[in-house]
Amino acid sequence: MARQHKEGKLSARERIEFLLDENSFEETDKLVAGPSTENGGDAQSIPGDGFVTGYGRVDGRLVYVFAQDFTVMGGSLSEANAGKICKIMDLAMKTGAPVIGLNDSGGARIQEGVRSLAGYADIFLRNTLASGVIPQISAIMGPCAGGAVYSPAITDFVFMVENTSYMFVTGPEVIKTVTHEDVTKEKLGGSMTHNSLSGVGHFISENDEDCLRMIRELLSYLPQNNRENPPRRRSTDPPSRMDSSLDSIVPPESNQPYDIKDVIRSVVDNGDFFEVHEHWAQNLVVGFARMDGRPIGVVANQPAFLAGCLDINSSVKGARFVRFCDAFNIPLVTFEDVPGFLPGTEQEFGGIIRHGAKLLYAYAEATVPKITVITRKAYGGAYCVMGSKHIRTDVNLAWPSAEIAVMGPEGAVNVVYRRELAAAADADAARTQKVEEYRERFANPFIAAEQGYIDDVIEPHETRPRVIRALEMLENKVDSMPRKKHGNIPL
Repeated sequence: MARQHKEGKLSARERIEFLLDENSFEETDKLVAGPSTENGGDAQSIPGDGFVTGYGRVDGRLVYVFAQDFTVMGGSLSEANAGKICKIMDLAMKTGAPVIGLNDSGGARIQEGVRSLAGYADIFLRNTLASGVIPQISAIMGPCAGGAVYSPAITDFVFMVENTSYMFVTGPEVIKTVTHEDVTKEKLGGSMTHNSLSGVGHFISENDEDCLRMIRELLSYLPQNNRENPPRRRSTDPPSRMDSSLDSIVPPESNQPYDIKDVIRSVVDNGDFFEVHEHWAQNLVVGFARMDGRPIGVVANQPAFLAGCLDINSSVKGARFVRFCDAFNIPLVTFEDVPGFLPGTEQEFGGIIRHGAKLLYAYAEATVPKITVITRKAYGGAYCVMGSKHIRTDVNLAWPSAEIAVMGPEGAVNVVYRRELAAAADADAARTQKVEEYRERFANPFIAAEQGYIDDVIEPHETRPRVIRALEMLENKVDSMPRKKHGNIPL
């Protein structure tokens, strides 16, 4: 225990106490004890067997929790404590409540051999069966290595703690032996590595307490299960509020950046935006907010990063978030400013076609209320993907600054008028003229509105009340998918 505190970590029981409402924790299987043989010594029976499991309340709502206790045999997984986890996961499925796993473990208990591995597989199966039925949250609050990483990977959200949490399939020593790479634990599987490079981590926190507070905040946006609607709160932000600053937020030049998060915070309740995957694939912004007290999922292109282009990582990030929101009845609000998919051999060789199709698939499959606001660019296939009318989006709005076209004016002119420009006496002047003509004819929202692809062109300052009214109108929306076992998303 002293070692845990010296490393800046809480104990398993302290974590549970901090996470749950005061005096709400009911422990299960406290007396379960599995035989183990440590360092070749005599078998010993340890009550609880290194895991603390049970249920309690967060903001008065039922949750199930398990915490690995690193002070007991390194929090290693055994047949007995795996059974404890499986038991509460089964209860969570029966009662329809979230499961929170607080991971801090040295991995499988080597002394138990295949029985420990079987315990992992039993947990993986339940993670998979519970996916899309109840929210599953993992907090990595210490080491998490080998087979242990795949349970968090199946869950919906992964929290990590700076300087104390690590995730990797094989550790630095094995990597050095096999591939001769010399890498530290922090660089290989630390919190920022997984939050910024791999995308495995969704949230990064300063310490254990900060991590547990963030989990409580996340839960406030989520329903208990897939049969419930997310919890609505009384809002102190008037639904009719308008923000005149939005009228000038989009720069006059279409190649100039702006921060889409400023738009999001101006529109949602009290400017509160709980961002997911903040450090990974920053050209797409996703997260939770409220509109007139209703939780929503926000997906937005970020012009301030890679001009808001969609690439491999952002497509995967967006697809996973959209599918989560759809599974748990959380309406989707999309803010679109996308010049297209990121060009280049690296993207094409990496499978941007396949990965981009994931985001398209997720949006098309989603049956929750879907609202899209085009703030500026909506070009080419990316226009189709980002919640267009053609893939069952319910309400599509555009600002007057919206440019909806097959491609940008410059690129379009170079293709359509290539021969004419080549023959022109002053090619630059001719190109400028054609670009302006194209922009006036095609790169505006009114052509799309004439076709019914845009429901209305609105002033930016009225975005909040218009979106809120659309959400109210869609409150009882029912949509369905054709009868099938499941689709085959292009994984």
